Amino acid sequence: MDINQRRHIIAVAAGREPADLVITNCKVVDVFRAEIFSGAILVAGDRIASVLNAKTDADRIAQAFKTAVSIYDAGGAYVAPGLIDSHIHIESSFVTPEEFGRLVVPHGTTTVIADPHEIANVGGLPALRYMIRAAERTALDIKYMLPSCVPPTPQEESGARLDADDLAVLADDPAILGLGEFMDYPGVINAHSNVMAKLDLAHSRGMTVDGHAPGVAGRDLDAYAAAGISTDHECSTQSEMLDRLSRGMYVLLRHGSATLDLENLVGAVTPLNSRRCLICSDDRQPRTILEKGHLEEHLRLCVAGGLTPIIALQMATLNAAECYGLNDRGAICPGRRADLVLFDNLSEFTVAATFIRGRRVAERGRYLPKFEREPIAPVASSIRVRDFSVRRLALPLKSATAKVIDILPGGVVTGKGMAKVSRDDAGRFVYSPDSDIVKIAVVERHRNTGRVGLGLLRGYGIRRGAVAFSVAHDTHNIIVTGVNDADMALAVETLIKQGGGAALTLDGKVIGSLPLPVAGLMSDRTGDWVASRLDEIFDLAVNRLGVSPDVDPLLTLGFMSLTVIPELKITDRGLFDVAAFEYTGIDVD
Repeated sequence: MDINQRRHIIAVAAGREPADLVITNCKVVDVFRAEIFSGAILVAGDRIASVLNAKTDADRIAQAFKTAVSIYDAGGAYVAPGLIDSHIHIESSFVTPEEFGRLVVPHGTTTVIADPHEIANVGGLPALRYMIRAAERTALDIKYMLPSCVPPTPQEESGARLDADDLAVLADDPAILGLGEFMDYPGVINAHSNVMAKLDLAHSRGMTVDGHAPGVAGRDLDAYAAAGISTDHECSTQSEMLDRLSRGMYVLLRHGSATLDLENLVGAVTPLNSRRCLICSDDRQPRTILEKGHLEEHLRLCVAGGLTPIIALQMATLNAAECYGLNDRGAICPGRRADLVLFDNLSEFTVAATFIRGRRVAERGRYLPKFEREPIAPVASSIRVRDFSVRRLALPLKSATAKVIDILPGGVVTGKGMAKVSRDDAGRFVYSPDSDIVKIAVVERHRNTGRVGLGLLRGYGIRRGAVAFSVAHDTHNIIVTGVNDADMALAVETLIKQGGGAALTLDGKVIGSLPLPVAGLMSDRTGDWVASRLDEIFDLAVNRLGVSPDVDPLLTLGFMSLTVIPELKITDRGLFDVAAFEYTGIDVD
């Protein structure tokens, strides 16, 4: 804001100049005083100049109404600060930042705090620069956190490696807000030198540092908080939530497409601790947004869980702004950005209109600005696989008892199980229709290493064919599971040809696919198109391949390689025991 813009805001507030916009006939949600009153909002440029109460400021409202450049009649709607998603990975929506903005702005979201570590693990700094440029093409204000874990853990290798010196190149970019979730919590707790360098980079600039510490407790949690970690979105129990609140951390109540912790946690939110609680999506697919909305679903769940609408709105606005140092938004008061959402009511939170920087950008579900895309050439052609063939999928076992990754309901946490399995005459695993145990493999796709990691998966439910996916958190190699090697190999080869995405195969034929040409993570098509393809894939996976309807055939598979979520996962190097934080053999000792 330059000096002339500030003079204009002051003049409008003082009544010397007319407002550029008056939003009248509305109920203003004051998140500071936790009150709602009828009144009007005066906007000067992209800022709020005055907030007027119909009971006490009737004359000022009448005068503003006469002189305003533009008037918007809210029709009695509730006007709240624009909603802030405090932690999300845009790449996990399978659409680019421009398209993501087109999807969520009509749902009242005006700011998102995005961690682009998915695409950073594929393409490093050039990929981050692409995300920043793409974000400039949407009305949505996308703030980015510098990815702290590329690769996710020292035991893994992804498409890039970003150390503190690499991150420093972008640290002062206006789009950068802080340091992203520190998934390498053993590195933080043990004060590893590379971790300390990244923390020093953030703290020296006064940045917020996001956390990621599932299951961490006691003295380890003390050490994690002492490192200056400000938040955690990985709480799955109320006890974990309260432990983090007592250590001065903000807790982000997560409700996405795959991970649904908010309903478990909201019962521990009280009027006394609520100001340290935020809401976030983490991952949210287009089909979820189109069916259930974005943060307005979180608000509905908070109210259904016993919170007042104003406390819920504070968690989605003011709390997030304060946590991340966004002092120019998060409330409706003079001087703040005119980022506003109009609700028909505060029960269903149906969005009537969205304003960003004083400009109406959505109304009744329709995104109003002109839509433009950033060229994807810098992040295309990201699939590089060497020496792959069906023979690489053979899994020899020393005995008929082996370790298996157990899918657990309701999230991305897995169990570490053991099971009796079938073998052929050469001692290699073979699928048995009598059990729910199938082969799972991760094929390295960044550096042409030729590595293929093999394991066993239980609880996915597949009984025919195979499913492959190049969105395999967080290194994003190709992950594939199926009942026979031929269909698994065909699914992998299909992804190599189409530049990433998803492929379903059955009896030697491709029966469904979702191309994701942007780094093998995102589509260059609309969210509606992606949602339609996802619906088709879900139907094929369940009804043709027999995948359990209780799991998402793609999201669940993609999280089986996430080595920072307990308990047993798989990478291109083999099985990884998250509790021990080391690789383990598939054979039972």
